[in-house]
Amino acid sequence: MNYAVIKAGGKQYVVKSGDLVTIEKFSSPTGEDVKKGDLVTFSEVLLTDDGKITTLGAPVVPGAKVTGTVSSVGRAKKIEVVKYKAKSRYLKRSGHRQSFVKVKIDAIA
Repeated sequence: MNYAVIKAGGKQYVVKSGDLVTIEKFSSPTGEDVKKGDLVTFSEVLLTDDGKITTLGAPVVPGAKVTGTVSSVGRAKKIEVVKYKAKSRYLKRSGHRQSFVKVKIDAIA
């Protein structure tokens, strides 16, 4: 079993080759938004395991990288945020849709 723990978008994800991972939207190193079909490389690899040897980074594993292909870019369902105070006629409503990127993991190196 070959897997890795990567850090992307401020969160950590356990990934294997062939997985489809939903990550909060991020930009490419040049600052542009990623598009469907783009190749992405995650250089912040915190742990790798090839079934025999587990390598733990401090804080990252040197020389390790995970590559993937963007399969879709979109926005999640809307969540509604409500602020309410009883007996004071105070009610505020707002919504939020989080952007995301779905990445198919190609290789762990």
